[in-house]
Amino acid sequence: MPEFSQSRLWLLVGAVAATLSLGACSSFTERSRSALSAITPYKVEVVQGNFVSKEQVELLKPGMPRQQVREILGTSLLTDVFHSNRWDYVFTIRRQGVEPQQRRLTLFFNGELLDRFEGDPMPSEQEFVAAVDARGRAGKVPVLEATEDQLKKFEPGKDKGKEAETESSSASLPPLPPSYPPLEATR
Repeated sequence: MPEFSQSRLWLLVGAVAATLSLGACSSFTERSRSALSAITPYKVEVVQGNFVSKEQVELLKPGMPRQQVREILGTSLLTDVFHSNRWDYVFTIRRQGVEPQQRRLTLFFNGELLDRFEGDPMPSEQEFVAAVDARGRAGKVPVLEATEDQLKKFEPGKDKGKEAETESSSASLPPLPPSYPPLEATR
């Protein structure tokens, strides 16, 4: 009989623990919600579209043929079958903790020649790389300086003994075979 009451006691303890646990779920306060929102899963950086730099836009001139424009900017990702004289270049980047960036450039053609283009101001390649670079900067870069005496340690004329030693060790190796056997057996 004592065995029966002990199992009943454990059952009662389990039921009380479950009730308290479920009751705790409904008692979230604003403070506990903000603590949980600080713990977020990793969000993948999403880059979509064609990046167009300021230098590429500066190369565009009205009257250029489509092929030359394609060589400068690449193939447009948005091609409208109803407006074949319009090319749209759209670039978006979404990063965790940063507002999404979106840039557009629209080119208009008259027949086979570029008529005009309009769009957002584009960053230079250096500005874009600096904005995207997620690595932290390690402060001031040290100045690299060496005296003449320190540089003399690395003159190539002093290591002739070592070069002769490596040449003699490579001369003792057997020569490589002129051809290698095939990887797969022929049938």
